[in-house]
Amino acid sequence: MIPAENATRFVGKDGMVCGTVEKARYAEGSEGQPTFLYMGGKFPRHTFSARIDGADRGKFPVAPESLEGKAVCVIGKIARDNARAEIVLSSPSNLKLATIK
Repeated sequence: MIPAENATRFVGKDGMVCGTVEKARYAEGSEGQPTFLYMGGKFPRHTFSARIDGADRGKFPVAPESLEGKAVCVIGKIARDNARAEIVLSSPSNLKLATIK
């Protein structure tokens, strides 16, 4: 388990990044209609985001932005997005509600 605040240290590796979704945003007016789950600090100073492309959004049983304020873990390849780390989620099996202590 990698805390969202430390995810940038693991860019290029597969991992499970956990934290509280500080803000969730469905950017339906943007190219690809992505949904972002911002973690690792308050938006816009967050250190990590999970991105769900619009084409994959329908695979999720609940609207991903309903996860705002909840603790989650996301599993996948950690990439760099500007100065932040990011995992692109294409399946609900890569997103878990978490109990963070």
